[in-house]
Amino acid sequence: MRSRFWLLAASLLVLTSLLYAQHPASPDPLGGLLFDPDLILSRQNAIGLSDAQKTYLHAELVKAQTRFTELQWQLQEAMEGLVGLLKQPKADEAQVGAQLDKVLASEREIKRAQISLLVRIKNNLTAEQQHRLQTLRGESK
Repeated sequence: MRSRFWLLAASLLVLTSLLYAQHPASPDPLGGLLFDPDLILSRQNAIGLSDAQKTYLHAELVKAQTRFTELQWQLQEAMEGLVGLLKQPKADEAQVGAQLDKVLASEREIKRAQISLLVRIKNNLTAEQQHRLQTLRGESK
C-alpha cells in the first residue's frame, strides 16, 4: 500500500512538473526580466538591432537548438524508462526513484540551458534596447 502511494505521488510529481513547465499557474517571475528570442527577432528594427547583434543571436540560437534537441532526447529516454518501470505489476521503488531522478535531472538541465540562453541574449542587448523591448512587450499584451 505504501509503495503504491509513493508511485502515485512520484507520477503526479512528474506530470505536474511537465504541465507546469508548459502552463504555469502563476505569472512567470522571470518573464519580465528576460526576452524571448521571437520578440527580439520580430522587433529587431524597432530596437535597432545591429548586424553584429543579429549574427550573435543567430549563432546562439543555432547552438541552443542543437543542445535542446540532445536534452529532449535524454528526457524522452528517461521518461520512457520511468513509464516502463511503472507499467510493471509491482514496480521496484528504488528503481522508480532512481529513474525519476534521471527525469528530473533532464528537466533541470533543459531549464538551465533555457535560462542561460536568455541571459546571454539579454547581455548582448544595450540598456536602451532592453527598455524598448519591455515597452514593446507591454504594448502587445
